Amino acid sequence: MTTTTPEPIDAGEFETQRRRLTGLAYRMLGSVAEAEDVVQEAYLRWHTTDRAAVANPRAFLSTVVTRLCLDQIKSARSRREHYIGPWLPEPVLDDEPLDAETASDYAHELSMTLMLALERLSPLERAAFLLHDVFDIEFGQVARTLGRSEPACRQLAARARTHVKESQPRFPIPPEAGARLAEAFFTAARSGDAETLTRLLAEDAVLSTDGGGKRVAALRPILGRAKITRFFVGLASKYDRYAQYSVTPTRINGQPGFLVTEPDGAIHTLAIDVRDGFIASIYIVRNPDKLKHLVKDNRET
Repeated sequence: MTTTTPEPIDAGEFETQRRRLTGLAYRMLGSVAEAEDVVQEAYLRWHTTDRAAVANPRAFLSTVVTRLCLDQIKSARSRREHYIGPWLPEPVLDDEPLDAETASDYAHELSMTLMLALERLSPLERAAFLLHDVFDIEFGQVARTLGRSEPACRQLAARARTHVKESQPRFPIPPEAGARLAEAFFTAARSGDAETLTRLLAEDAVLSTDGGGKRVAALRPILGRAKITRFFVGLASKYDRYAQYSVTPTRINGQPGFLVTEPDGAIHTLAIDVRDGFIASIYIVRNPDKLKHLVKDNRET
């Protein structure tokens, strides 16, 4: 009696999917490091899977990654609840290829605003929306992935879609205009120019700083034009080294921003969200655990 050994999966097929899978995992988790870990675990499972058992590699791998992400969200819930200060997603630069590779309106969308909107969804709503609306997976497969009925998945995605649309700007600002606005804002912030800050900020603007308890940061969001202006004016007057920061204009999660190197060598990112010509949100990430991939990239360049 002879036995046949299942034919192993070709690793090359996985590599054609890696970028898309990393983009899915990042949107689910808000963490580059965790997304890479999930994709690596998916690779190990793929490597030991019988090729004959996989009719649709794209659907199979999307299912594996989504389920791993849902498990990760459950295990991270306690840590997130005890997080010190505002939680922001790990920032990514525009040269990091995490787009969904589909024709979806959200295929290239990674803004902090969108990522925070996804974070406010339930894990299943997030998964249903991402799989169907962003990664163009039909609802039958979404239902099999999530272990829910197809009508239930349609409802999950519809609820998510409503919340996500509410978070998006009505009139996206062109990149060049966004860069000019970001430059004007940062120049005013460094010099403590209250008049310019007041002119640039929306009346209901929000400043969120994520230090994770490891770097100095505001423990709560700062709300409103007046309070944000006072914050930056005070910062400029108290700390001379604020003017010594090395600043590299870039796009953070697709939004105008800066990669900032502080006098002690630490880095942080600053991104702005523009609505109706004014800065509506400012996102500053200082938690070093969320910037390791950017430090690595800087050392390699």
